[in-house]
Amino acid sequence: MRPLTEAETRAFFEKLGRYIGENIQLLVDRPDGTYCFRLHRDRVYYLSEKLLKVATSIPRDNLVSLGTCFGKFTKSQKFRLSVMALDFLAPYAKVGRGPPCPPAAPPTPPAPHRSGPLLQYKVWVKPGSEQSFLYGNHVLKSGLGRITENTAQYQGVVVYSMADVPLGFGVAAKSTQECRKVDPMAIVVFHQTDVGEYVRNEDTLT
Repeated sequence: MRPLTEAETRAFFEKLGRYIGENIQLLVDRPDGTYCFRLHRDRVYYLSEKLLKVATSIPRDNLVSLGTCFGKFTKSQKFRLSVMALDFLAPYAKVGRGPPCPPAAPPTPPAPHRSGPLLQYKVWVKPGSEQSFLYGNHVLKSGLGRITENTAQYQGVVVYSMADVPLGFGVAAKSTQECRKVDPMAIVVFHQTDVGEYVRNEDTLT
């Protein structure tokens, strides 16, 4: 177990930033204490400093897991997020800003610029398409229930059921505007991971 190197930190934060943006800082500085990321057997774990101090007393060969596994580095040093990070991606989903709000009556004195409301980049799948996504398949236009306005192509998104239950995450294959025009069988969200992996990959998740 050790801290991430500069190159590992860059690769990890770039991937994480696609989904939660600057909210990465909120994962580290929490009201209940300070948290950190540590590398152990090519996997990145998220844990409190209190737990870290306890874990340092365990021999490396005997340490199987600690905290929450956010993903692992491949042999080519690319980072792949794990479904176990979903509980943190969902509440801290990356936000953008919608169109500027229309100006109100002229204030006195002049008010500062009013930016648009914050948006979270989310996709909701129809009930009939939930099972397909949970088996590791991409989301098709026919299975798309809703998508956040102003979502850009290749934006990281959190995938939800229509009942607002987080199912996994992916990458937008089409922008919000393109989704309105594409064929029903066109892919609109590339699958990245889903909660079905808890069953499919039970032996390898740590």
